[in-house]
Amino acid sequence: MNMLQVNSSSLDTNTDTRTAMTSNCRRPEHTAPPDVFYNEVEAKKYSQNSRMIEIQTQMSERAVELLNLPEGQPCFLLDVGCGSGLSGDFLSEEGHYWVGVDISTAMLDVALDREVEGDLLVGDMGHGMPFRPGTFDGCISISALQWLCNADKRSHSPPKRLYTFFSTLYSSLSRGSRAIFQLYPENSEQLELITTQAMRAGFGGGMVVDYPNSSKAKKFFLCLFAGVTGSLPKGLGTETSDRAVSNQVQYSGQRCRFKGMKGKSAKKGRDWILEKKERRRRQGREVRADTKYTARQRKPHF
Repeated sequence: MNMLQVNSSSLDTNTDTRTAMTSNCRRPEHTAPPDVFYNEVEAKKYSQNSRMIEIQTQMSERAVELLNLPEGQPCFLLDVGCGSGLSGDFLSEEGHYWVGVDISTAMLDVALDREVEGDLLVGDMGHGMPFRPGTFDGCISISALQWLCNADKRSHSPPKRLYTFFSTLYSSLSRGSRAIFQLYPENSEQLELITTQAMRAGFGGGMVVDYPNSSKAKKFFLCLFAGVTGSLPKGLGTETSDRAVSNQVQYSGQRCRFKGMKGKSAKKGRDWILEKKERRRRQGREVRADTKYTARQRKPHF
């Protein structure tokens, strides 16, 4: 039987868990269903709010790190709750191909306007993932899973919807792959509900918690193994306060993900733009020819 592990250093009491989580009055899922909450006004924030874009990108980078994908090998990934495609942008920059699923048409419209490189699909997580067995090499999801813990209709049963989602996701993943969910659980009971349904669906793995001692930086990542159970990745950010905890590692502390990148082009630079154009050509898209003016920086006009 697959067993789901939880980082005991960060979930030892309900009080610690609730302290680090968002208060009920501020939680979006208590305001309206996701397809209603993420309307056109809310969706525009994901293309205009620089702080929101930065946070989304950082969490996407961490999720991909936890996927532990083969280095230098393009993979076919699923992005659940893809929204405006910010996490998909990072997948594309890493050289991967992806499919995004989201229930909000307004968010997907923003993704289309931004010309993201992945394929997009309108769908409700609670209805399951409509893909063939073994389709994907991995799955990421940023700030979406906690929405399944709420019943927006009388017919909604959170345990059933979670099980439907996890069981169909398990089928769509290749054996030995991982699914990483960054989420904002409301309390420890919600965490138990999520992990129980994931285990019922066949997943192994557990909860990885970054910065468990910080009320602001604390992040929850559900790391699931499909088929082959590996060792649970280590959380970040506790070595300074408790070096006796063995399942945590040192955090680099850098805010900009483009600093210190090994062999990768700086975003918006000439090499980065040429790489992006080449990826689009491989996908069969119509791309303008490269010239000496490609990616040339223009002087500002006053």
